[in-house]
Amino acid sequence: MRIKWYGHAAFLLHYSDGTKIITDPYVSGCFDNSLRYSPISDEADFVFISHHHPDHDGAANIRGNPRVIDQPGIHTAGSVMVTGIRTFHDSEQGRLRGTNIVYLFSGVGLRIAHLGDLGHLPEEQAPSIRPVDILLLPVGGFYTIGPEAASQTISLLQARLVIPMHYKTERLDFPIADLEQFTRLFPNVQRIENDAIEVESKLIPREPQVWVLKHSG
Repeated sequence: MRIKWYGHAAFLLHYSDGTKIITDPYVSGCFDNSLRYSPISDEADFVFISHHHPDHDGAANIRGNPRVIDQPGIHTAGSVMVTGIRTFHDSEQGRLRGTNIVYLFSGVGLRIAHLGDLGHLPEEQAPSIRPVDILLLPVGGFYTIGPEAASQTISLLQARLVIPMHYKTERLDFPIADLEQFTRLFPNVQRIENDAIEVESKLIPREPQVWVLKHSG
């Protein structure tokens, strides 16, 4: 299968049966142009939304007439089984920013977790999520867990391949940490000179690795 990072928390999961899933598509130009990743032009069959903030819910702009899912529970997306798990957007049980949904995608022998805007250590939810082959992990802090908590979450979820997201870039003016504050915590970081990777179960490293993608927007 192929995983493409558009920027922020938006990914395309393109499975070998042709199923195309987009997670948390942003609205380009939202928050007074603080988010300047390019509009997403790819089509999708399914769009999964972790919460309804414009940097995560641009489903109306996705081509292909996708089915939009924004609820916890068990869902089917083509050949992929998806489990949505309720979490919080902050460390105070949602009192500051509300709830968040973690999605676990199970298909082609891979367990992929997209954590959305997770704002706390998911200790209570971890048994329902782990182990994780590929973890799409927010690392920027302020609105989500920060670098240190992200590192703890990797261990908590028994993640093997980690793709960081939701951090400060030249296209994002949010008051969050840049990538280096996260990657400096890890000895094994690979920088992929592309916005996408091809993955299969036999290629997933046994020990945790961080793979940094280039955003496409």
